Amino acid sequence: MSDNNSRRKFLSWLTGLGSVAFLGSIIYPAYKFLVPPESGEANVSQVKLPFTRSEIEGDEKKAKTFKFGRTLGLIVLTGEGELKAMAATCTHLDCTVQHRPDLGIIWCSCHNGRYDLDGKNISGPPPKPLEQYIVNEIKGEIFVSKETA
Repeated sequence: MSDNNSRRKFLSWLTGLGSVAFLGSIIYPAYKFLVPPESGEANVSQVKLPFTRSEIEGDEKKAKTFKFGRTLGLIVLTGEGELKAMAATCTHLDCTVQHRPDLGIIWCSCHNGRYDLDGKNISGPPPKPLEQYIVNEIKGEIFVSKETA
């Protein structure tokens, strides 16, 4: 009798262990999918753009996107020949914005959000303006930096 009891206990323990392993094999991948990995990139305060003013002037949209640390930036050549840089992330739902030279605006295609060339929200759902960056041209190279408060 005691031999059956010990066998039954062992099988119950083995079944419990298998159940825990099965649940772990479901929960762990779900957790790794839902929790984003830590980014290896540091936040930056200034970047040197990999293109020149002439490349922006040659672009049909008169604008280019660039990496600014972990985020995207947008640099636009205005009709007056001034370079304006801003975050390329819409303040509504973090979609990427683009320059629309035909309308003279910065446009978010997700929900038709519109910004003027200074990054101020002018229509649509965006609740606040785009973050502005400072543009400096030094010896033909373009440097973009965050505004300091």
